[in-house]
Amino acid sequence: MVNIEAIIWYGMAFEVVMANIIVWFMPGFPKWYKKKMPGLSKTLPLTKGWALVYLGLAFWVGYSLYRLSVLPW
Repeated sequence: MVNIEAIIWYGMAFEVVMANIIVWFMPGFPKWYKKKMPGLSKTLPLTKGWALVYLGLAFWVGYSLYRLSVLPW
């Protein structure tokens, strides 16, 4: 049985992967994002450094949940 923590983490993992794909493989998107959503782009920047930190934090949380036997791999 999958619990709520696993469901949330899998959703977050999908979002992290999509954010990294957008940042690394769609070079025009960050410019569009800053132009169309200036307030949000200041709070949530869409840069390569941010995406790597976000990816690292997500893997760290996933590893912690795996060690607690929360994630059913």
